[in-house]
Parts: sequence; C-alpha cells; structure tokens
Amino acid sequence: MSKNLEVSILYDFYKELLTDKQADVIDLYYNQDLSLSEISEHMNITRQGVRDCIKRGEKILFDLEERLGLASRFLSIQQKIKMVNETIQHIEDINNSRIMNTELKKKIDIVKNAMNDIFEKVY
Repeated sequence: MSKNLEVSILYDFYKELLTDKQADVIDLYYNQDLSLSEISEHMNITRQGVRDCIKRGEKILFDLEERLGLASRFLSIQQKIKMVNETIQHIEDINNSRIMNTELKKKIDIVKNAMNDIFEKVY
C-alpha cells in the first residue's frame, strides 16, 4: 500500500486525535493533493511549518495505528467479508445450476442477509 493511501486511511480513523491544524494540513496534503506551497499560502504559515506539521501528524497517526490497530483490523475484516461474499455467491451458483435444493437456497439467503447487515454496519 502506498504511503499516501496509508496516511489517508489512518487519517480517517484517527483524525479526531490530531490537533485541528494537523488535521487540516494532512487533509489538504493527502486528500486534497495540495502542495506544501499551496497549503502554506492557504493557512498563512511557512512551507517549512507545513512540512513539520505533516511530519508530526504522520508520526501521531502511525503511532496510534501501531498501538490500537484499528485500520488494519478494519481492512482485515473488509477482506474477509469480500471472501465470504464470493464464497456464498459460488455456492449459490452451484446450487442454482446443478443441485437446485430449496433448503440450501433458504440457508444461502439467510447467510447473504446476515452478511449484508454486517457490510452495512462496517461501512
């Protein structure tokens, strides 16, 4: 995963734990794709001040993730949900094309509905 994407994901999880200035600067740099110069003009601070703020904010984000692991857990759950949904779809395809068992179809629908509920709560 690229550093830009990783910081953006960590920002989504931990932005409330940054100072307002750090959160704004990281958002402008990583999510809005502004340059250090553009951010310095926008926030009326030096380019070096912007860089320092980004570095301090990044350190906080990475330290929080190392301690709490919320983003990595979320991504792991996301991958497992995708795998389960693909497996359910495969089982349903086999049932529809070969077996055509109505009881199995009912069980598949129960699992699909449960996964949809989980998906809505996670995302």
